[in-house]
Amino acid sequence: MKICHVNLASGFSGGERQTLQLIKQQVSEGYQLTVVMNPKSELVEEVRKLGCQIILATHFTKSHSKSITQDCIAIHVHEGRAIYWALIQHLLYNIPYIVTRRIDNPMKDKWLSKLAYRKASALIGLSREIVTRMSEFNPLNKIHKIPSSPVHYTIDQNKVDEISSRYRGKFIVIHAANMLKHKGFDVTVSAAKKLGIQNPRVQFLLLGDGPEREKLEREATGLTNIQFMGKQRDMGNWFAAADLLIHPSYSEGLGSVILEAIGAGLPVIGSNAGGIPDIIDHEQSGLLCDAGNSQQLAQCITRLENDKALRLQLQKGGKEKLKLFDITYTASLYKDIYTQVATK
Repeated sequence: MKICHVNLASGFSGGERQTLQLIKQQVSEGYQLTVVMNPKSELVEEVRKLGCQIILATHFTKSHSKSITQDCIAIHVHEGRAIYWALIQHLLYNIPYIVTRRIDNPMKDKWLSKLAYRKASALIGLSREIVTRMSEFNPLNKIHKIPSSPVHYTIDQNKVDEISSRYRGKFIVIHAANMLKHKGFDVTVSAAKKLGIQNPRVQFLLLGDGPEREKLEREATGLTNIQFMGKQRDMGNWFAAADLLIHPSYSEGLGSVILEAIGAGLPVIGSNAGGIPDIIDHEQSGLLCDAGNSQQLAQCITRLENDKALRLQLQKGGKEKLKLFDITYTASLYKDIYTQVATK
């Protein structure tokens, strides 16, 4: 089966890691893959290791030719700019394309965006919330729900021991994401303020960087139970050293870091927003709190810090829930869609 994947993001965040995860699985299953990417992205070097055909495009209007998608049964789009690349390739050479949408924002009510989604042969949302958003402008009969699959990281035990030693005696709570407004870091800082006196054993480590960091650091001035660690690449070590992951976003397509943390054996707390409830069944595979409610978040953290049995219960429930997100299973769902598109 020959597929052309397109991801034109210049960075290498959750969406790109998920794209890579699917590509790796398909390579292992014998797919022939062409991957169209932004030359600035680290994704290029990762895909190069896999032996796929690589096409570099700095803009969705660039690098179009019939030979790129010749013999491909479909183009698979993985982010917002890529859909326009696929639309152009489709209009030029009549290649069908499918779109995986990863964000739960309202759909853009613009003619080009609506055209690109309407022309797609199939639409995939990572969560129920995203599917609902897409249904606002698209017929439900071509929208499918296929979640992300967790990325697994390597562990350097020496680095894990170093982190654990640095925070010996502490209950380590990590919040890992790009520091954007909707990621809820302000809720974490507020919860840290509440727990600074009530429960000084809880240590918050904020892993990430972004436009909100300076403001957040000002809000956290004087707090000794919170540290800004910057963007981290060796997430496996942080998952192994931590006691709990929190992800109190105001909105979230799904929450791939939650899947990764559960896969690493961590209990998790997330907000009842976006696609997070698709992963977290409250008190079964994690705990849910209301978005923006720092008091509730602080209470959930304290509850888990004090209740080892509950932590173990959530870890067990999370492991069971994760079966629905296994890459072998999600890749098989995509294969079914490719087959359907090819036979239309």
